Amino acid sequence: MKKNSVVHFEMPYEDAKRVSDFYSQVFGWDMQNAGPDMGNYILAGTTDVDENKMPKDPGAINGGFFPKSSQNGSSPLITVAVDDIKEAMQKVKDAGGEVHGEPVDIPGVGQYVAFTDTEGNRGSILQPKM
Repeated sequence: MKKNSVVHFEMPYEDAKRVSDFYSQVFGWDMQNAGPDMGNYILAGTTDVDENKMPKDPGAINGGFFPKSSQNGSSPLITVAVDDIKEAMQKVKDAGGEVHGEPVDIPGVGQYVAFTDTEGNRGSILQPKM
């Protein structure tokens, strides 16, 4: 069976400025708030990227922070890249997990859908745009 890589992380926040200042000051990350149109999502640049916005260093990933809420959850999640999002969604269901809705298109990135595993952990699947 092919291994699918973790390509992104997300963590919740309560205070946008506080979380941005913390990760910028402690780790030197480039923290950029995407604004209200993007749900106040904060992009976390942890490594240099190429012209396609993909990490230059093998194994390195970037991430983001989302406002903590009952709808968004309050625990970190990882995003796993897959070749076929519909196939991966079916595998999640077959293994006892729950898929949350249908894939959404993230412009310039690919298709994305969230899931919950059998232990109640949130995660997401990304079929990168090729």
